[in-house]
Amino acid sequence: MVGHRGARLARVITVVRALLALVLVAALAGCSAGSTAYSSPSADSITIGSTAPPANLDFTRTDGAAIPQALLDNVYQGLVRLDANGAIVPQLATVWTVSPDRRTYDFQLHPGVTFTDGEPFTADTVKFSIDRVRTDWTISLKSEMDVVDHVEAVSPTHARVVLKQPSNGWLFTMASRVGAMFAPNGVGDLATTPIGTGPYRLDRFNRGDSIVLTANPGYWGRKPAYARVVLKYFQDPTALNNALLSNGIDVISSVQAPDSLAQFASDERFTTIQGTTTAEVVLSFNNAKAPLNDKRVRQALTYGIDRKALLDTAWAGKGLLIGSMVPPSDPWYEDLSTVYPYDPAKARQLLADAGQQHLTLRLRIPNLPYAVDSAQVIRSQLAAIGVTVAIEELDFPAVWLKQVFTGHDFDMSIVAHVEARDIVTFGNPKYYWGYNNPTVTQLLAAADTGTPEQQIADMKQVARTINADAAADWLFLLPNLIVAKKGITGIPPNQVGEAFDLSALGRS
Repeated sequence: MVGHRGARLARVITVVRALLALVLVAALAGCSAGSTAYSSPSADSITIGSTAPPANLDFTRTDGAAIPQALLDNVYQGLVRLDANGAIVPQLATVWTVSPDRRTYDFQLHPGVTFTDGEPFTADTVKFSIDRVRTDWTISLKSEMDVVDHVEAVSPTHARVVLKQPSNGWLFTMASRVGAMFAPNGVGDLATTPIGTGPYRLDRFNRGDSIVLTANPGYWGRKPAYARVVLKYFQDPTALNNALLSNGIDVISSVQAPDSLAQFASDERFTTIQGTTTAEVVLSFNNAKAPLNDKRVRQALTYGIDRKALLDTAWAGKGLLIGSMVPPSDPWYEDLSTVYPYDPAKARQLLADAGQQHLTLRLRIPNLPYAVDSAQVIRSQLAAIGVTVAIEELDFPAVWLKQVFTGHDFDMSIVAHVEARDIVTFGNPKYYWGYNNPTVTQLLAAADTGTPEQQIADMKQVARTINADAAADWLFLLPNLIVAKKGITGIPPNQVGEAFDLSALGRS
């Protein structure tokens, strides 16, 4: 149950949202007088509204999910991709085989594929792109290519990748941004000029506002239904909703005010989609910094947070309580959400045992709705166990990535980790939460090289271990909440990879 403070906080959040909605609706009505008639999406153009715009377009040097969500599978492609169910399927490769020792992968490539700059895609491109991850990429995910020993161009349409040892995770990694193929002459200005083999090419990038993609006239595959796609970004969730209501956009790719879904569900002009994601909303602890390097403190904070009440208050009850860095779409999922029940008395005792009865912590969060609303609830709940939480909102992605993710300048933070199977980050002590447990590192290595059955057993043990250590507090799994104008088809119900496949969209 949420206490008096939580209930009062819930009412405040609801009232503020309602007032914002009234103000913005009035403003929109005043600005669009005489043009309020509803319109269907254009025959050849569609506008998709979202939040958290990318700071640039180079995901080889910039962390975060916004860039691959916009460009992967749309501008850039890989040898393989994930389908709507999370299965690995061919993309630029037509087929692949794996050697009996599980170290050698032979990929047969689509012939006649070219990049938008006219360069041909061949096995030499595959070698260039994979080698470049290890030599030129700077983001943390580059380490997932360390298992590669070498790449061979057997023929223009036959690429061979030889691993140092068997890896259960490598091919899955190749379906992420790490597996994107790049034109050797097209990597000079990735921040503003992406060049790929996909169904779309970049037309305009208006930083902080929008990305405009147009159909690639030389695309090797099926022509997309929409020749022009605009990705429009909004900081305020109410403004995002009202843009759809006033015909400014055609789709909300991720609803950021879940309590507003009812207004769309009751409107015959729209279709609402509710599915799942791989986006764990994590209250991260700086495990490398006192006092959060003390497990008792981390456990106390975890016992001191009522995650069910938080989910109900901050995210309208939408989402799933999970208890570790594993969503239900992973084969090693276990529900660990009840390991740390809400227990303020136990939390206070653990703080006393650790000598931390009067604790003040900085909670540095991105200025995103789920993080802002969750932070308010956490501050209220932790105050009840004697912990003072100082909330600092940081511009996302640029400032948060620089100061928290890269600079490790934080006590706690809140962010949705959308990358699939990102539990592996707990095996990297240099990752921003500074968790260092040799047992976890060894388990992850064994899981990657062992049989599929061993992988599942070891990964379950990893999840249980980081849960027992309270390495973080997994608040909830974000749902996939999408609203679209009726007549738009091809929207996947679940978001199980990094990409939002625009070429799958159609119209009825």
